Amino acid sequence: MSASHEPVDRRPQLLVAVGADRHPFDRLVDWLRQWYGEVAGAVVLTVQHGYTRVTDLPDAVPFLGHAELQKAMDQADLVVCHGGPATILEARRHGHLPIVVPRDPAYGEHVDDHQQLFARRLGAAGLIALCESRQDLLDALAAGLADRSRFTVARDVDSVDRQRATARRVGTIVDDLIATAQRRHRPRWLPRRAPAHDEGRRR
Repeated sequence: MSASHEPVDRRPQLLVAVGADRHPFDRLVDWLRQWYGEVAGAVVLTVQHGYTRVTDLPDAVPFLGHAELQKAMDQADLVVCHGGPATILEARRHGHLPIVVPRDPAYGEHVDDHQQLFARRLGAAGLIALCESRQDLLDALAAGLADRSRFTVARDVDSVDRQRATARRVGTIVDDLIATAQRRHRPRWLPRRAPAHDEGRRR
């Protein structure tokens, strides 16, 4: 008798990680809930939601242990996360260009704006897909589902040591990461826009 095999689920797998900060991240979870309502069934979604209340999202877990997070990162096709340096570096170590929504203290999502400053510097260097609005996130998710390779980077096995750096070394980590970017460029994941037609020379 031949061994039976379970069918392989080939739907893209999306991991969302908000970290372990005690501040809720309702804004990101609400954006995801609205988006998932339109694509349900087409995506395998896992949400690590921390202290944020979650309803109507599948496979939502408050926290993932280290081994569980490693497995989830390894299996994911796309990673959406908050602006925590450790989570971003871990995603890149696993070969992902993370889709990053930094926490905003104006919404009670953190005590200060360090995630925004950190993420903007990495976004300017093309090391993350920075999303600071719902539309930014929708555009990034659409681009990732259309072409997952646009959100793939070389696996960085050395970043595990940087990931464990203390908070006072965050500035150094950012500078090191930006130094590795060969040049500033338009992020690969953004859609190309057709050049505007020349309507004639100005008089």
